[in-house]
Amino acid sequence: MGARGSLRPMAGVLAAMAVSLTGTRVSAIALPWFVLTTTGSAAQMGVVAFAEMAPYVLVKVLTGPLVDRVGPRRISWITDVMSASAAVAVIALHELELLPLGALIALVAVIGAARGPGDLAKEIMVPEAAERGRVPLERATGLMGVTERLAQTVGPAAGGALVGLLGSMASLGITAGCFVLGSLIVAWALLRGMGHRAPTQEKTEGYWQRFGQGLAFLRGEPLLLAMAVMICVTNLLDAAFGQVLAPVWAKESGHGPVVLGLNSSVMGLTAVGGSLVAAAVAHRMRRRPVFFLAFLLAGAPRFLILAVDAPLWVILGVFAVSGFSGGFLNPILGAISYERVPRHLLGRVNALQGSLAWSGIPLGGLLGGMAVAAAGLAPVLLACGIAYALTTNLTGLRPEWREMDRLRGQGAPAQGRVRS
Repeated sequence: MGARGSLRPMAGVLAAMAVSLTGTRVSAIALPWFVLTTTGSAAQMGVVAFAEMAPYVLVKVLTGPLVDRVGPRRISWITDVMSASAAVAVIALHELELLPLGALIALVAVIGAARGPGDLAKEIMVPEAAERGRVPLERATGLMGVTERLAQTVGPAAGGALVGLLGSMASLGITAGCFVLGSLIVAWALLRGMGHRAPTQEKTEGYWQRFGQGLAFLRGEPLLLAMAVMICVTNLLDAAFGQVLAPVWAKESGHGPVVLGLNSSVMGLTAVGGSLVAAAVAHRMRRRPVFFLAFLLAGAPRFLILAVDAPLWVILGVFAVSGFSGGFLNPILGAISYERVPRHLLGRVNALQGSLAWSGIPLGGLLGGMAVAAAGLAPVLLACGIAYALTTNLTGLRPEWREMDRLRGQGAPAQGRVRS
């Protein structure tokens, strides 16, 4: 295989991730804003967010053995088609005035249930794509971070602009188109043999036996567990922020969806810069101090600045610093996981680890909506900011985090991933 052909799988995986994640970011503005403007209820907005993320986490954790068995390429394009179909159904029913809240919740649940295994499948194709393209593992992880952050930039900008100009359903149409394009990229750009499948000796093993193997491995990795638990808490707070607190702030402050999208886009753009720097110098960084300093700057300040009556330029500055700092997180997390998880356990361990890290997200929007309804926006923003700072600083005192800097250069085959 020539140099050009060897880079095709890596480019294909990253492109599929980019368009699917962009679609997800667009819907992350379109759906909450649709519910908020049509019902006026922050609590109902939280319920819809819960309806998407709870199936995402549940289905993702259960499909790890299936992805290992069938192969991620097939799972990826099938689930993207399912997500696109559900998004189109929401638009069609709304146009026909046949979209009660219950039907919206059901269709949003389908989108979430399909996205879980779809995201997992794309993530676990990265190590093989990197090998085929002769891309160093930490650089591949950094490129994944860049891809995710670019999606955070383009998606909210498109979503905020479309919601402001054309309405929520137009933005959801962009989401459906992104899922379709992601499916086409996977089907065309990735070779049929792409993606790990279970070795011959595992083909006779039952589903629960394969599931148990992944669980037993993860239980024996204190660092991976500590990473997942901490990210679970920060993801819960981030979900409350993105799904409820920031949209309510945009509405109550009068800034509207355009500024809401601008904040996210500024954060995403600077995070791209942080990810690029991480990809360039990851092999020289001391992971632990960089990781915890990045979390200190990326988390709590966003909550605290919205709780006070700050000028817009100050808010944008805080989001820019938070984004740049956050760009260092996933490259470090991904590289650590890649070094520890054997390739044949890839899907099931990644699903368990990622689902644990994401398990707080369904509750984030739900609890955030209830808290705002009960106490008001500013007190909830302050409480969440303090909780974020305590979580990311106190956790780092545990002894297993010292292993972060001991892993580099050991060359353990493999992969897993925790998403922040």
